[in-house]
Amino acid sequence: MTALHDRIFTSVFPPPSEVDVPTPTATPILGSSGFGEPFGSQHTNASQPGTETGAAEQIKWDRAWHTATTFLSLRDEPINAEQDEETLKNKWIKAVEPETPRALAYLLSESSRGRQIRRGSNTDDLLRWYFEEVVLEHYVKHVLPSLIQILKKRQVPSALFEAGQQLHVVKTIYMHPLQNHVAQTLSNGGGTELARFETDLHGLFMHTLPQDKVVQNLSGFFEQQCSLILNGVGKNGMQDVVSSVPVVRQRTLKLMQMLQSVGLGGYQAQQILAEVMSDILTSHIKSTYAGVWTSPSNVVEQLRDWVENSFSRFVVEIISSMKSIDPSGTDEIIDVSHADVQRWQEMGVNKLGILRTDELFNAIVEWENGTQGAIEDLKRYVTTPSSRAYLTTTFSSAVSYRLLQPGASTTEILQVYISIIRAFTLLDPKGVLLDRVARPIRRYLRERDDTVTIVVGGLLADPEDESSASDVLMDLAVEMNKSTTTKGEDEADDGDIDYDDMKWMPDPVDAGPEFKKSKNSDVIGSLISLFESKDIFVKEFQNILGERLLKKEYDFDREIRVLELLKLRFGEAALQACEVMLRDILDSRRVDAFIHKDKELNLNDQYAPELHTRILSHLFWPSLHSESFFIPPEVESLQRRYSTGFESLKQTRKLTWLHALGQVTVSLDLEDRTINEEVQTWQASVIYAFQPSPSEDSSHPITRTLTDLVETLQMTDSLLHNALTFWIGKLVLKQTSTSPPTYTVLESLSDEDAAHPGTTSAAIAAAAETATSAAAPAVLSEHEVAQEKMEVYWQYVVGMLTNGGPMPLQQIVMMLKLTVTGGFPFGNEELKDYLEGKVRGGKLDFAGGVYRIKH
Repeated sequence: MTALHDRIFTSVFPPPSEVDVPTPTATPILGSSGFGEPFGSQHTNASQPGTETGAAEQIKWDRAWHTATTFLSLRDEPINAEQDEETLKNKWIKAVEPETPRALAYLLSESSRGRQIRRGSNTDDLLRWYFEEVVLEHYVKHVLPSLIQILKKRQVPSALFEAGQQLHVVKTIYMHPLQNHVAQTLSNGGGTELARFETDLHGLFMHTLPQDKVVQNLSGFFEQQCSLILNGVGKNGMQDVVSSVPVVRQRTLKLMQMLQSVGLGGYQAQQILAEVMSDILTSHIKSTYAGVWTSPSNVVEQLRDWVENSFSRFVVEIISSMKSIDPSGTDEIIDVSHADVQRWQEMGVNKLGILRTDELFNAIVEWENGTQGAIEDLKRYVTTPSSRAYLTTTFSSAVSYRLLQPGASTTEILQVYISIIRAFTLLDPKGVLLDRVARPIRRYLRERDDTVTIVVGGLLADPEDESSASDVLMDLAVEMNKSTTTKGEDEADDGDIDYDDMKWMPDPVDAGPEFKKSKNSDVIGSLISLFESKDIFVKEFQNILGERLLKKEYDFDREIRVLELLKLRFGEAALQACEVMLRDILDSRRVDAFIHKDKELNLNDQYAPELHTRILSHLFWPSLHSESFFIPPEVESLQRRYSTGFESLKQTRKLTWLHALGQVTVSLDLEDRTINEEVQTWQASVIYAFQPSPSEDSSHPITRTLTDLVETLQMTDSLLHNALTFWIGKLVLKQTSTSPPTYTVLESLSDEDAAHPGTTSAAIAAAAETATSAAAPAVLSEHEVAQEKMEVYWQYVVGMLTNGGPMPLQQIVMMLKLTVTGGFPFGNEELKDYLEGKVRGGKLDFAGGVYRIKH
């Protein structure tokens, strides 16, 4: 009765002022239905013994609510995380009053009457009230602004560390009353409720902080710390002290644990970590292995070891520090298996393959310096169709941008192409990758006019000749020395039907429908097969072979070897003319020796000229220069005697002398010096024209005008000017007058001439310039052959323009086709090129689209 009396009294008369009023203050009206009672049945519960009325229970609930909310309330001021732990504890941790545990138990315990009545009610959830009304308000008002200011700092990782430390202190203060007082009143120690509250708190932290700043700080922190730990490189790129790495490692793991505890180490942080670790792996590969191309290569083994023993171990430590706890209270299971390590190793190998793909062009350019290690690394990468496609696409782009350009010479392109063949044959012996990257190169080389000339010149070059010109493809000469046995082209094409080949393998899955791998995929075979028609190559080989046979005296071993190689590839019929050319030169020695002995041409007079010849079969040699000019009488006399001796030996054949193709050793005795030169025949004829005649006074320097030389030698202007310039450069002649042009023998280098070194230097430079002209090709080019053939029709053109007047090009072509017996064999462009030469020579005028005879 006493307890009932107290309750009734308290419901009518409020407690004294020093007693806390429950929150919210509410007093139900007597006589009405109490909380939880059916409407109109306010006396039902009161009639039951041991029970409370609805009004009394509400008062009890309100008082408990007031006690609990007072205990859970926070100070209206910021939390200074820099204060020591004792200060923070005294300021933010409240003392527990005796009524507090009972109030919390009545409000939260599942066995309490108040909690049972309000089961499912959201308005009477103390934990929800604490989060929404206390924690959220305090966080937004006092914590969030300072966190934003901290994250705006550009000091990584100090800003992140400071923010994480403050959030950790704030979380500890927010969670303290729940963990130490509320949890005991909940079932199972309140694990589920605490986990849910912590999840809500982490979500609050994560979603209220500026995401860009969080991502920026996390990314910068991971990048700096992980790079320093794994690679030993600090933020300034300098090598840090090795002893500091363990300290940094512990600090990093500690910070990660702190961030994980406040919700900043969840999925977002894991995603950022994955991106950073991928970048760190890429950075390590670039900084450690870029440009490391030595062979044999152990780069892949070193990379796998680093990934397993350094990279993977650190990743496991970082991931372990980022473990979270699920609502059931169990730790998140993070299992890093051996398969994961293998995947990271494969990721490293792929990144190394991408690096080597980007470096492939440079490695191939420097192939002769020993860069085969890059190809060995790439072999570990190009194991899938996607990686093979990436390699060929990237490399083809580099070739197109850096090599197949007008600024690159054909020799440079061919040298790189040879290295490409070597590298890709090592990379993919089946030849699929080479077939892909070589197609644009081969197409581009076919468009170059000098490709065949350079390839043939390289085949015939001497790799031991250091004086060879820079445009000679010496790599091909080296390949020729390596080549010992070669299969024929037709035989190589039969690889698909070679049923006896026990090493046969099917083509790779990424081989195109047009792919056909030839067994003979060596460098020489690839270059020779550049052109679909072998006639182009054979014709150019015949021209260059003719040049070499006419200029070399002895030792034709290399020419014979190349000829035999090409016979295997193209067949003997295609190279029959070359075979005859080589036999002509070899037979000429025997014939020349016989004629010299038979006609006694080997005179004992040391001043008499000596004549040796090379007898060519006209029908089998390419078109040769046949310019005619007068030669010295002594040489002409020797030629007649030589012809007589040849006709007596070869009774059915006669000799036709090609004066422009000869070479002469000239010895000039001047007053103060003797000059010995190996010159062309026209140069020898010009200097011989300065020989004093019996009527001339030999005590004075011999002088000739240009007109005299033209009349005496009957030589073309180009040859005459070439010879005069050559002898001026050799300081044998000097031009003493320009009107008319007059030249005089420079018998002695007078003081006046020696005092003008500029003139002497200019003359020597001119001599160097004409040296190339002196070594002009003996074989006519296609253009020169066409011009010579066109000379046959010149008189037709002169007659038409003389009788019919000026005519346009189309009318001239039409008239030639009508008047020339058998038809005119040339087109408009060829005739136009020929007529433009006549215009430049001063024989025609061109104006208004018509040609006319120049008077």
